[in-house]
Amino acid sequence: MTIPIDGVKVGHWTDEKARTGCTAIEFPTETVASYECRGGAPAARELALLEPDKSVTSIDALLLTGGSAFGLAAADGVMRRMEELGRGVPTPGGAVPIVPALGLFDLAVGDASVRPTADDGYAAAAAVTTDEPATGQVGAGTGAMVSHWRGPDGARPGGIRTATRRLGAVVVWTLVVVNAFGDIDDGSGPVDTASVEALQQPFEFDRTHTTIGAVVTNATLDKVGCRIVAQGAHDGLARAITPPHTRFDGDAFVAAATGEVEAHVDVVRLLALAAVTDAIRHV
Repeated sequence: MTIPIDGVKVGHWTDEKARTGCTAIEFPTETVASYECRGGAPAARELALLEPDKSVTSIDALLLTGGSAFGLAAADGVMRRMEELGRGVPTPGGAVPIVPALGLFDLAVGDASVRPTADDGYAAAAAVTTDEPATGQVGAGTGAMVSHWRGPDGARPGGIRTATRRLGAVVVWTLVVVNAFGDIDDGSGPVDTASVEALQQPFEFDRTHTTIGAVVTNATLDKVGCRIVAQGAHDGLARAITPPHTRFDGDAFVAAATGEVEAHVDVVRLLALAAVTDAIRHV
């Protein structure tokens, strides 16, 4: 199977021994993007230029990475690969690729001295294909876990999941890396409040979680529309993880629109909500 949005490509770099990795998403030219960050402890790079009031309107690639803030350095390698491909905003000194990055904390589950580097980011970007990417504990999800609130013995594997929602010609595809403080909520019963009650207890580690991802649509949207779609992605996260967006998580989504189909922004937002919910519930 191929990724259902034309021109979108994904590649992974994985270190199974150190339990870390990174994932590069390459977008078609002139893809518009914005973001929403709701977690209390984000690790991110170049998100400010995705604000609706900033002059840059397109995005070349997105890096999702382990290694916490250290792993953001892997974006240098993705930029290098995009430069080789001639991508970027034209300037008098040459094209400057636009490559935001989102990081998650996986330093406590593997070898904390190994973090994705610029060379690793380059490897992920060089490996991109239009095939549906490998999922599970691979790429940025290699060291991802869920239910961190239960402690080392109660946490279970998280990782990467994808999902697609459609309405007529409108398509929304998401890739989510789930590394959550909370539990996966399958929606089949009342909310389990044990993890919420646990928020009042002291923890040996905090700021050690984070769910990050991308939602990509073939709709034609401006940056404000992409911001609204990113908000819908977080609504989907809030349906599928309990508790969501804690001070221990750095939850963030980038929403990107390739501009092939006219659509109302609320249609795209609701499809994003549903796709993210689907993806997380299948972790």
